[in-house]
Amino acid sequence: MNEKIVQYIIRFLLGEDISGSITATIGYTADRTLFPRYNIVIIPSGFFAPSQYGHPSSLPLLPLQEIEGVPLLFGSPQTETVGATLVIHADIIASTYFLISRYEEMICRKVRDTHGRFPGKESLPYRAGFIHRPIVDEYRLLLRRWLQQTNLNVPEVKKKIQKVYLTHDVDAPFLYRSWKGFIRSLQRGNSLKKALQYKFGPVTNDPFYTFPLFWEIDNFLQQKRGSKHCQSIYFFKAGGKGKPDKPHYQLQDKDIQQLLQQTIKNKAVIGLHSSYQAGINPLFIAKEKEKLEKAIHQKITFNRHHFLANREPEDMLQLEANGITDDFTMGYADVAGFRLGTSYPVQWINPVNRRLSPLRLHPLLIMDCSLEEPKYMHLTQQEAEKYSLRLIEEVQKVGGEISLLWHNNVLADTEKDYQQVLYTTLIHKLASL
Repeated sequence: MNEKIVQYIIRFLLGEDISGSITATIGYTADRTLFPRYNIVIIPSGFFAPSQYGHPSSLPLLPLQEIEGVPLLFGSPQTETVGATLVIHADIIASTYFLISRYEEMICRKVRDTHGRFPGKESLPYRAGFIHRPIVDEYRLLLRRWLQQTNLNVPEVKKKIQKVYLTHDVDAPFLYRSWKGFIRSLQRGNSLKKALQYKFGPVTNDPFYTFPLFWEIDNFLQQKRGSKHCQSIYFFKAGGKGKPDKPHYQLQDKDIQQLLQQTIKNKAVIGLHSSYQAGINPLFIAKEKEKLEKAIHQKITFNRHHFLANREPEDMLQLEANGITDDFTMGYADVAGFRLGTSYPVQWINPVNRRLSPLRLHPLLIMDCSLEEPKYMHLTQQEAEKYSLRLIEEVQKVGGEISLLWHNNVLADTEKDYQQVLYTTLIHKLASL
């Protein structure tokens, strides 16, 4: 196994507030002659062995065992003391790797939905019943507790949310501003006068132009938590020619330019919303990123794929190659929860060649349509609120980060949809924590 990745995972599990000297007290070995060097030894389960890694036989079997109430993917719950060393047979290194690297998506290449995405409801976290729990972060709590048992001075994880990302994908900025929108307006029963007002009047009249409400709500939370602990990001499309990328909009359009400028004025970050087409062929990412940078005269380092359609684990290569430092795609469309098993940003690990990349992946916790749409979770307002608040509480317990995704168009119909009320409720909950 790549020693650099093992050390990264140990470092990641411990947390940034733990010194390197503590990290050195943890070993990952089955060689008993090396046990005396460490306070804790984690026994490898064989997951990384050439005869296992990359083969379907390496996938965990259900039902999973547990260690101290936490699901365990590899190894056994057994612990023992050998001399002064605490020996853990629960392979939390391999278990963490499996989740944060999207390993099962590499193994199960044929398991994809109609958009080429790995479905959340086919994932191990969902099938094993822990999609709502950040079990990698729970391993962090266990590891600190075990270190304390060896008389090391290791602090408890601070039970507070470290950072909140309020993200918005600008898929359809306007409903009636184009000529197609003008015709749509007439078809929906608007008078000619009203349709012309939508087309040529102030952009703020357009039903999808709900951005001022987001700016107001998001700025409220930023003021409560401070800009260091709360960041607003808007992801704009800059390409894509197929039907899934409709409606197509031009970054140089007057209305879009106004929206971009107002977004920046409201202290939000602009990110690239890589097109559906770029999800199929990641080589398009370079051109799309360049177009967006020219439109705002700023460097773009954040990305999220349209439809959350980062299809294969190694597709991240083009993001890294084109200067993207942070990706916010890592959530399942069909179920809200912890796709990577963690609420902390992780460095991308390519499971194909086991390479550790500097590209950071920020887990997406909740997307509006995941909760509401019949083809996904199909929750009522009360169910969605209860489930979302539970996820937030889970993050608070492990001291992680939260990334929310709400689209501007879901706030357009407040009579039929509960999204505005739910989003406001979650923001006020986060403001109180």
